Amino acid sequence: MFIKPLHRVKEVIDIPGDKSISHRGIIFSAIAQGESQLYNFLTGEDCLRTIDCFQKLGVSIKMEKDFVKIRGVGLRGLKVPEERLDVGNSGTTIRLMSGLLSGQNFDCEITGDASIQRRPMDRIILPLKQMGASIEGIEAENLAPLRIKGKMLQGISYDSPIASAQVKSAILLAGLYAQGETRIREPYLSRNHTEIMLKDMGADIREEGLQVICRPGNVLYGKERRVPGDISSAAFFLVLGAILGDSDILLRNVGINPTRTGSLDVLMEMGGQIRILNVREECGERIGDIRVKGSTLKGIEIGGALIPRLIDEIPVLAVAAAFAEGTTVIKDAQELKVKESNRIDALVTELKKIGVDIEQKEDGMVIRGGKGIKGGKINSYGDHRIAMAMTIAGLGSEEGVEVDTLECAAVSFPYFYDIIERMMNHEQ
Repeated sequence: MFIKPLHRVKEVIDIPGDKSISHRGIIFSAIAQGESQLYNFLTGEDCLRTIDCFQKLGVSIKMEKDFVKIRGVGLRGLKVPEERLDVGNSGTTIRLMSGLLSGQNFDCEITGDASIQRRPMDRIILPLKQMGASIEGIEAENLAPLRIKGKMLQGISYDSPIASAQVKSAILLAGLYAQGETRIREPYLSRNHTEIMLKDMGADIREEGLQVICRPGNVLYGKERRVPGDISSAAFFLVLGAILGDSDILLRNVGINPTRTGSLDVLMEMGGQIRILNVREECGERIGDIRVKGSTLKGIEIGGALIPRLIDEIPVLAVAAAFAEGTTVIKDAQELKVKESNRIDALVTELKKIGVDIEQKEDGMVIRGGKGIKGGKINSYGDHRIAMAMTIAGLGSEEGVEVDTLECAAVSFPYFYDIIERMMNHEQ
């Protein structure tokens, strides 16, 4: 698809449901007692894979017109799947489910697509084995496909070497089935949707600084909840609004959980004209409307404790940096190497193609901005966030950008390109 430059944009956009919360809503509701209803559920490919896995585990899940209905089977009600579970491209699904499945009373196998089979699973395998889990790679030691033999688990105290909500959530899910208390400490605070939702459904979970403690035994109860809009999806339009001089974009019903708002902090530090309106709380999650207008951006340094709060938004923040006066340094972001693509390599390679002065580093990149983006043809690597970030680059470019594939955006933002086409058509 050819993305032509935009010169002005005035839009009100409803952001799709948060991917992290949608995954967790299915997983936790499946092992709860009673019925749960999830409104504004993200119908992206990753979340649909989570639904498919739990249907194969014997859970009744129905897609209604306005919500997803899950009839929970309780902590011990999952059934032996008749076939290998397939998570597709969803790292969240395979890592969280590995923790959950380790404490069941049956054996199973779980896998994913070629990308998943390259992504590191040792980060969950190590702590789960410390809890007594039997989990191993079938073809390679620490890679999917994984064979998991359900066992009685033992609570542990684990210092995670990385700040990862997926690792933390896998351990906490295993902790629901373990004997004794489970503790996990992170070097920085990662997103805390698991803690919020499990506590809201009745789990004995408490947070003490960078440490989360889980006690087993409590019953989870089904809930009705509305999934807030995904701030990682909103970030594409926050950047677009900031880099176009004549812009005014209102993003409605966006989750503004403090563990996820790193991109807002960065864009405002860069000089972005951003306001958060109509702030409220639903089921423990903060939600608001975000308005952004054309801004004069400046380069900054992004690293340290900020990284876990914006790791998924770095591709589009790199685009913002190309339009900012001065130098932007992104560091401590090694985690980008093990996403759907190696996002450090992908960003540096593709932004260079379209005229950005960018230098690759082992843990990130240096972007010398202020020259904007000229244009050209890019490769998305089949990575949804790379494809969408380069689309925003094209909208702000001088000559336009051709994106090689659009389909991958469906992983997290199924109607992203419908919005983009509407914007481009408004200028005709």
